Amino acid sequence: MKFQTLLILFCITSIKSFASDFKHLAARDTTATDTTATTAKDTTNTDSMLIYWTEKNTFGVNLSEVAFVNWNSGGNNSVSALFYANFQRNFEKDYTMWKNSASLRYGINAQEGREIRKTEDELRINSSFGFRQDSTSNWFYSGKFSFNSQFSNGYKYPDTEVAISRFMAPGYTFLGGGTEYSDPVQDLTVYLSPVTFKSTFVLDQRLANEGMFGVEPAVTDELGNILREGENVRTEFGFLVTSGYSKEVWENIDLNNQLSLYSDYLNKFGNIDVDWQLAVNMKVNEFVKANVGTHIVYDDDVKFKEDTNGDGKLETSGPRVQLKQMLGVGVVYEF
Repeated sequence: MKFQTLLILFCITSIKSFASDFKHLAARDTTATDTTATTAKDTTNTDSMLIYWTEKNTFGVNLSEVAFVNWNSGGNNSVSALFYANFQRNFEKDYTMWKNSASLRYGINAQEGREIRKTEDELRINSSFGFRQDSTSNWFYSGKFSFNSQFSNGYKYPDTEVAISRFMAPGYTFLGGGTEYSDPVQDLTVYLSPVTFKSTFVLDQRLANEGMFGVEPAVTDELGNILREGENVRTEFGFLVTSGYSKEVWENIDLNNQLSLYSDYLNKFGNIDVDWQLAVNMKVNEFVKANVGTHIVYDDDVKFKEDTNGDGKLETSGPRVQLKQMLGVGVVYEF
């Protein structure tokens, strides 16, 4: 857990430090220009007053609690909490655009009579760099990198002895190039990449030996002895389409839609991996917000585990559509 935390802090600090250095360089260049000028300048329009970097930080927690005392209908006392943080560092000047974001989410549920369970676990980092031919065009030649994984072990509850996922098991990276349409007025982006490398990491050897998340499984003999360990990394080459849309549909009610579609050229081309998040955020006041959303994931390489014969062991079956629904009210701080 310490390693994951250090990794996150390092990424965020690196982005912020780079932004600070960039602004200092811009200021230094402007100063040099001013010392050699021989005519009066309108300082209200100088480069030194232009802000190329924009940043946004969001911290929030959603809480829910149910308590019973002599309640005739029955029920268990429970407390749920979802902690989340979002960071954005964006640079835009003339024909160049560089967008960076990091998203961290972790949720837990404590219910009377049972152990604490995880309800949410997400780590995402995105970075895209693009340039355009003129200042009026909304089309950019763009390159994109993304990484996502989780913080802690995942379990098929109530079994908490055998993890079905861990940090970097799986972990995913996407790296590619293409073109991006960015409309700042409509808050709409569409990214098309015909050249994208997707890497799947399964750094837990037991899960890798089982061939989880699409990696090559271990080779065993007739007695189940491992002759060759399973692969820890799988690399794919395919086509990626992502889309983001954000709009205020009503006063203090925002709609946010994020969609990612990927298909591998070499392995079942046309079989599409889907990652779709839809959220509605409602602002109560400056610090209190409510949100409701859904997250749909389908990946042909992610197999479903369940106890099909009642022997207490999880068997691996085929892929299934993964659906998560979220509803929360909590405190949010943005700066």
